[in-house]
Amino acid sequence: MDTKAAIIALLSVWGVGAASLPAAGQDAQDVEDATDDAGETANPLLNKVWVRTDDDPSRPGPMQIFLEDGTLVSDSCWETYRLSKWQQVSDTAISWDEDGMTINADISSVTATELVLSLKLGSDVQEQHFTLASVPYVCPDVVK
Repeated sequence: MDTKAAIIALLSVWGVGAASLPAAGQDAQDVEDATDDAGETANPLLNKVWVRTDDDPSRPGPMQIFLEDGTLVSDSCWETYRLSKWQQVSDTAISWDEDGMTINADISSVTATELVLSLKLGSDVQEQHFTLASVPYVCPDVVK
């Protein structure tokens, strides 16, 4: 696990600025090759804080960050963060490990500010909607 990438991701979730650094095992040239002239990654899914919008409306939605080094950071205002391995299986499919199980999901749509995933959970399909997180953001006091 790349500790530096996880710390940078968590700092961005918490609204603390951090310089853009290449992940361990990546050359600076590899990072430049994966970005466009504006410094954005060519894949709109990557390196953004996605907040779920269709979860319990009484609490802020959980967050997911798909880092280009294959780390998925999952966090919320009421649970401890989780670091998992993820991969992009195709242009329209991703998967990640969660508690020893592989979660497969289709990318129904992804834009610069919105993400819709269709999770394949056994015989069920669960659609999850996300939006780009607002910065700065501080979790409100939530009764646990």
